[in-house]
Amino acid sequence: MFDHMGIVARDLKTSARLYAHMLAPLGIQIVEKHRLAADSAWVVFSTGKPRSPFFVIAEGKPTFWTSAATAATSPIHLCFTAPSQEAVDRFHKAGLLHGARDNGAPGVRRPPFYCAFLIDPDGNNVEAGCYLVDNDA
Repeated sequence: MFDHMGIVARDLKTSARLYAHMLAPLGIQIVEKHRLAADSAWVVFSTGKPRSPFFVIAEGKPTFWTSAATAATSPIHLCFTAPSQEAVDRFHKAGLLHGARDNGAPGVRRPPFYCAFLIDPDGNNVEAGCYLVDNDA
């Protein structure tokens, strides 16, 4: 449904490092880094496959924001598709090891959806999840 999504972080270096570790088990990596000025930069995450959805973390103030907008005034919820239950577990563990806070250990929620939740340094709720295989189907 989405082509891309972006958030703004107070500390791009810290957030990019955290997301790189959290998203690696999901097959998502840094595919681009950009800097326009001292206070304007962004990092793009994706699978690297042509035309695949991508996720952007930026610093500074994007041109499409109003003057009242600031990073994490309204934290968002992101859910990344995981290829497996093990990838969800690795996402959660990597996030905790690299500065995220636990917001829900790996487990089944909304059966058969297996997921885990972390809070990033800007207060965003980041989830990774997958549908468990139904052996009775």
